Amino acid sequence: MAEITTVPFGPQHPVLPEPVHLDLELKDEKVVRAIPSIGYVHRGLEKLVEKRDFKQFTFVAERVCGICSFGHGWGYVKAVEGLMGIEVPRRASYLRTLWHELSRVHSHLLWLGLAADAMGFESLFMTAWRLRETVLDLFEETTGGRVIFSVCKVGGVRRDLTGAMRTEMEEKLKGMRKEFRAMSDVFLHDGTIQSRLAGIGVLSLQDARDFGCLGPMARASGLPLDYRCADDEGAYKDLHFRPVTEQAGDCLARVKVRLEEIEQSVGLILGCLENLPDGPVEVPVKGFPPAGEYFTRVEQPRGEAVYYVKGNGTRNLERFRLRTPTNGNLPGLVKILQGCDLADVPNIILTIDPCISCCER
Repeated sequence: MAEITTVPFGPQHPVLPEPVHLDLELKDEKVVRAIPSIGYVHRGLEKLVEKRDFKQFTFVAERVCGICSFGHGWGYVKAVEGLMGIEVPRRASYLRTLWHELSRVHSHLLWLGLAADAMGFESLFMTAWRLRETVLDLFEETTGGRVIFSVCKVGGVRRDLTGAMRTEMEEKLKGMRKEFRAMSDVFLHDGTIQSRLAGIGVLSLQDARDFGCLGPMARASGLPLDYRCADDEGAYKDLHFRPVTEQAGDCLARVKVRLEEIEQSVGLILGCLENLPDGPVEVPVKGFPPAGEYFTRVEQPRGEAVYYVKGNGTRNLERFRLRTPTNGNLPGLVKILQGCDLADVPNIILTIDPCISCCER
C-alpha cells in the first residue's frame, strides 16, 4: 500500500502567478487531500479606513487588487452612498457599468493568456495579451489609468466620455471582437487544450451549491448565480442581462464561460454607449457618513464580492470589510483537487482564477 506524501505547492511556483500555498497529500501521483494556507501577503488595507477619510479611502479600496480595481472602488462607494442615502445620476451608473464590464474583459483576457501559458501554448498567450492591450488603451484614454483608474467617487464618477471617445471605443471593441472570435476557436477546438482540460477538475452542480462557489466557477457547473441580475444600481436591467452558464463543471467549461462572458461584456459595453443617458456624472456630497452600517455587493470578474461599511458620524469610517469571490471558491477548489493527478493541479487552480491579493487585505 502506497504511503501518503505531503508536497508543498507554492507560494512561489513557475506556473502560477498568484502566491497561493497548498499542502498536497499524495498517494503515488494522486492528490488525496489539499490543505490551503492564506495569509502570505497580508497587507492590512482594511485597517486603513480608520486613518483615511471616507473619500480618500476610495483610492485604498481600488488597490486591493489591480485586476479588479474598478470593481473594488465601485463596491466601496456603493456602500458609502447607501449609508449616506446618496442617489447617483443615471449617466454615472451607465459609465460605472461600462468601465466595470471593460474590467471584466480585461480580467478574462489576462486569465486566458495565463491559462495558455500554463499549458505551454505561447502563441495563444501572446494573442490574448495583445488583445488585452486594446482594453488597457481604452482605459487609459477614458480614465487616465491603465491599472488603477481613480475614476469612481462617492456621488458618481470623476470623468465623462466625449463623443469622440464613444466613437473610438465602439470601433476598437468591434475590431477586437473579430480577433477574439478567432482566438476563441483555438481554445474551444485545439486538441492539446481539450486533452488538458476536458473532464478534469469536475465540480458538480450540487457541490457548487454546497460549497458556496461564485462567479464563472459556479456558472460552469450550471448554477446561474450572478448578482448583475439583481443589481439595481447599474445599467444591467436596461440591457436585459442574462448569466452565462455551462453544465459540464470541468476545467474546459470554466474556460467556455469566460470566453462567452467576454463576448457578452463587449455587447453590454456597446449597449451602454448606445443608450448612455444625458445629464450630470456626479452629485454634491455634503457631511459625513452617519452612525450605522451598510452592506452591498458587486459582481466582480471572479464572482460576487460583498462590501460592508460602518460609520460613526465622523470623517473616518469605523469599519470596512470586504469578502472577495476567491474566499468563496477556495472550498470548492479543495473539493475538485481531491483525486486529481499531480500534473493537473496547476491547471485546476488556474481555472478558478484565484486572486490571493484580494483574499489577503
